[in-house]
Amino acid sequence: MNILLDECVPARFARSLVGHAVTTVPKQGWSGIKNGELLELAEKEFDVFVTVDRKLAAQQDLKKFRIPVILIRAQTNRLEHIRPLAAELLEKLSGAVAGELTIVGT
Repeated sequence: MNILLDECVPARFARSLVGHAVTTVPKQGWSGIKNGELLELAEKEFDVFVTVDRKLAAQQDLKKFRIPVILIRAQTNRLEHIRPLAAELLEKLSGAVAGELTIVGT
């Protein structure tokens, strides 16, 4: 799967998503782009968008986008807090549905 990590997700988290093509918003040159436009860009090139931004679903009507969004809920967005959730994220990838929010973590 082609996975795009939001700019608020540490780039090194990509190493935890073994078996998938993972890149980041900054590597795409999309830093600073607002969420709606970012999701429009992402749906053209990626299979799933991963974020730690808890406000995203409230700010955007995810049903308008043809890409699943996975929200990582962790204590912080620091790598040591989100890395333990990688296995759960990988398990939920196949069931993630375009236009819907899938939550990983507590």
